[in-house]
Amino acid sequence: MSSARPNPIQLIGYVFGRRLPAEMQDWVRDDVLGPGNTRRYLVRWITPIIPFLLLFLLIPGPVWIPIAMMLLLLLPWIYFAVALRPIWQRHRLQQHGLDPDLLGAKARERADRERAEYERRFGR
Repeated sequence: MSSARPNPIQLIGYVFGRRLPAEMQDWVRDDVLGPGNTRRYLVRWITPIIPFLLLFLLIPGPVWIPIAMMLLLLLPWIYFAVALRPIWQRHRLQQHGLDPDLLGAKARERADRERAEYERRFGR
């Protein structure tokens, strides 16, 4: 496995959708599919909207009004980010020349193990 990691400039470009060099494919695969990928993905999607949401605190009145307005925008933002995550993952894998079928590899392996266990216990 290659140990090539993006430098800070490459990482910023990657976060904004740029393609990394081919020698960093292992890093991209681990970033998109590895442990903590959901957390990293959500942080990258939520962080840019935070400054705009904080502008609602400038609205005069009780503090619950700007907070409610922020939640009215933030909750659907998070909902759609989670719903679109597999599409984003598939795109990032294809963008970097990786097989998009890697996305369901763990689920297929688990299903194959369960099927083998079932057939071992109960036959075909």
